Amino acid sequence: MKFAFIFLLTVIFTTIASAQELQWNSFNDGMESAMRSLNSKGKKKVMMDVYTDWCGWCKKMDKDVYSQADIKAYLANNFILIKLNAESNNEVTYKDNQGLTESVLAADELGIDGYPSTVFFTADGEVITMVPGYVPPDKFLLMLKYIAEDHYIKEDWDTFLSSQEEGN
Repeated sequence: MKFAFIFLLTVIFTTIASAQELQWNSFNDGMESAMRSLNSKGKKKVMMDVYTDWCGWCKKMDKDVYSQADIKAYLANNFILIKLNAESNNEVTYKDNQGLTESVLAADELGIDGYPSTVFFTADGEVITMVPGYVPPDKFLLMLKYIAEDHYIKEDWDTFLSSQEEGN
């Protein structure tokens, strides 16, 4: 009976987590939310997915990575999420630079020239790091923890990765 109850709870949790959709923001809305979070206990970093409509690997990130229940839950709890189309002419403001387009922000301001690219920002809009290319789900979740839990401040990625692999 106890096993059945635990199993039922696991199924319910998995169903709820997988049904949860990620809340993607535009660049301006996401950065405004991050700035507002600076004054609260829930200060969150920003994760920005830079994509293009024609990019096959971008679609693979959406399908294989962002759809994973554990990744969805971690993202929802720890990050403000932005999707940015690197070929869009939608206007954005970054660091008081008004009138930029999404394409100019991606290419000129951030130096992105391949897709997908994942950019992490502090809540006040400073770039933490940019990760080019597709990242498999297991490594992506570790990367999220590396950034969200401030490991990037104390140790480099390889040291963090080694410590995580030793813990398994």
